[in-house]
Amino acid sequence: MAKAAENTTNKNAKQPEQGNRFTNFFQGIGKAFKNMYHELKKVTWPTKKELINYSVVVFVFMIIMGAIIGVIDFAAGELINLIVKL
Repeated sequence: MAKAAENTTNKNAKQPEQGNRFTNFFQGIGKAFKNMYHELKKVTWPTKKELINYSVVVFVFMIIMGAIIGVIDFAAGELINLIVKL
């Protein structure tokens, strides 16, 4: 019987009070932003020249992929039109 009473008191001790949970929630958010700030200070940011170079590479890649997808789309459309006309 003593164990049953002990278990109920332990259950109540594990759950924080309602106001405590609310405070802990916002403290957790603050801690997350603080950790993010410290991690961003460790980042090695690209120089302006590197950033322009990377941007040009991405832009050229998008143009090439757009052209390839456009050709494939056009060919597939013409193939479907040819099949439908038969």
